[in-house]
Amino acid sequence: MDIRDLDRRAGAVLGEVVMQVRAEHMWFPTPCPDWTVRGLLRHIVSDNEGFAAAAANGSAPVQTWNGGRLGDNPAGAYRRSNVKVAEAFADGGALDRPIEVREFGTFPRRVALTFHQLDCVVHAWDLARAIDVPYEPPIDMVEMALSLARRIPDTESSRGPGAAFERSVKVPGDADDFETLLALLGRSPDWVSPLD
Repeated sequence: MDIRDLDRRAGAVLGEVVMQVRAEHMWFPTPCPDWTVRGLLRHIVSDNEGFAAAAANGSAPVQTWNGGRLGDNPAGAYRRSNVKVAEAFADGGALDRPIEVREFGTFPRRVALTFHQLDCVVHAWDLARAIDVPYEPPIDMVEMALSLARRIPDTESSRGPGAAFERSVKVPGDADDFETLLALLGRSPDWVSPLD
């Protein structure tokens, strides 16, 4: 499996949800306690720009990872940033070249793309749940993301307020892979917007 293809598909799946966000949704709460829909969209665009810059240069300044702008067309900002990621990783012969991914460390570019793919899969659910639209990610995307999520440390020093992930939450033993993925990344699969 070419991780670039899987990542491009994950970006497209996330894009389908982003296209459903309307102006009145922008201040809705999301399952990410620190972000409204607008804040989450800005984070997604910022991460895309950070991944693209790091893929091109080996690393990116923190301002790039945090500086995404939505302007008056968040869906357009997302599309442009997503294209940058695909273009930056298009040179297949360089997938083993190391790049720095935010505070997580330095990884081969192919591993960095698994982080990006996980973000797309899970943030699509965050947005879909916040704006109350259907979302069912493809099985292969869930499997790849779940494999990575199982390796992310879950300690008080690495998770919680201000960190990339909340502490994991419990799910029933019969939870499916996607529910397990969400729980491992600190999300309750049963999250309901307080606006409902």
